[in-house]
Amino acid sequence: MNIEQLYTGCLSQAAYFIESNGISAVIDPLRNVDQYIDLAKKYNSKIKYIFETHFHADFVSGHLSLSNKTGAKIVFGPNADPDYYAIISRDNQVFKIGNLSLKVIHTPGHTLESTSYLLFDEKGKQKCLFTGDTLFLGDVGIPDVAQRYKGVSKEDLAAILYDSINKKIKLLDKDILIYPGHGAGSACGKKMMKKTVDTLENQLKVNYSINGSYSKEMFVKELIDDLPNPPAYFPENVKLNQDGYTELDKIIKQSLVPLKLEQFIRYSQIEGCVIIDNRSQKDFKKGHIPNSIFVGLDGQFAPWVGSIVKNLETKILLVCENGKELESIVRLSRTGFDHVVGYLDGGFEKWKKDEQKFSEINQISPDEINIQNKTMNILDVRKKTEFDNGKVTSSINFPLNDFDKTMDSLDKSKPYYVYCAGGYRSMIACSLMKKNGFSNVVDIYGGYTEIRKINSNITEL
Repeated sequence: MNIEQLYTGCLSQAAYFIESNGISAVIDPLRNVDQYIDLAKKYNSKIKYIFETHFHADFVSGHLSLSNKTGAKIVFGPNADPDYYAIISRDNQVFKIGNLSLKVIHTPGHTLESTSYLLFDEKGKQKCLFTGDTLFLGDVGIPDVAQRYKGVSKEDLAAILYDSINKKIKLLDKDILIYPGHGAGSACGKKMMKKTVDTLENQLKVNYSINGSYSKEMFVKELIDDLPNPPAYFPENVKLNQDGYTELDKIIKQSLVPLKLEQFIRYSQIEGCVIIDNRSQKDFKKGHIPNSIFVGLDGQFAPWVGSIVKNLETKILLVCENGKELESIVRLSRTGFDHVVGYLDGGFEKWKKDEQKFSEINQISPDEINIQNKTMNILDVRKKTEFDNGKVTSSINFPLNDFDKTMDSLDKSKPYYVYCAGGYRSMIACSLMKKNGFSNVVDIYGGYTEIRKINSNITEL
């Protein structure tokens, strides 16, 4: 028996590969499916099943591509209604994977079709539970408001989720491992642990949803209070996962196009076309193409592009480090952004070498903040929960998730100083402000982490 967790940090997402006696299965694969095919070759096995825990909103699953390439059957839990052939399983139905058994446990609440899968070993002993977005480590999946169910409210979903966890998962053997669909950083939960595997026994101690410390009423209130609005691309990802999508190989072929400078400029002038610069923060600060948006490849690249660009049909031009073009396209495709026009051949250096005008982002170190200066407009672009746990005195919270909606309330004639936790999100915010006509925008280097180290006297809890 072999179980491998394939964790993708930029999406905070876990897929799983299970193998026994020459037969294998994959749970919640990403769209770039060659990694699972390579694992099957490694174990000299045939992929028989692809199990989906639900219709994902935060990424495009690779279930269809993997099925097309391997002949494996796609399996959903009860209530799923895909627009293609798949096995719609029954609650408690068992699937054989070599000498192993995988039992369907319908656990609705995150979505109505949400399903967990309980793996039994060769001797019939409960081994582990793949929980998808139902139970996370230290947390649970929020009611998926990206999927609009007629007549079912977020309160209804939260109550259903409580029953799924406490009447089904809680009753399983305590020594099983919990393998969740996401870890810390995912928008599918509020306060997940950083670890990506744990025992049910420990979760029964530390997880508020299952340790008995919350009544159903308290749980529902906790879950729906301050429930964030889902990124605009979430419902579109659900539709792609439910209805089908274009094969990734075709997307790469049409997107991996080097553009000469003249072509790049011509495309950039098309209304609605967006330039994404995914180089490092340091390089973007020193120089970038006017009106380009920074979203660094070394962070949660695709989710932040989705939060900012929103519409999957948007045409995107890329400015990348040399050799990072293919990776950029693949990572964008994971969240359904399939309309990359191409990338600037030669990158920003080509732009600069051709003596084109470029922009810069002003930056100051944390020790240059003068908190006594009441005219200093300081923006904190972290989440509200981060802001509430500690902030720079007199700063105003403008979470990056909703920045496009709140930015218009700011005065373009005033200077603004921007920070986040470490500098990634603040650079995104600065680039958005510059693109939208703010001429005096300053990034605070190192964010709140560095500010606390150097100027702890100007922060408050």
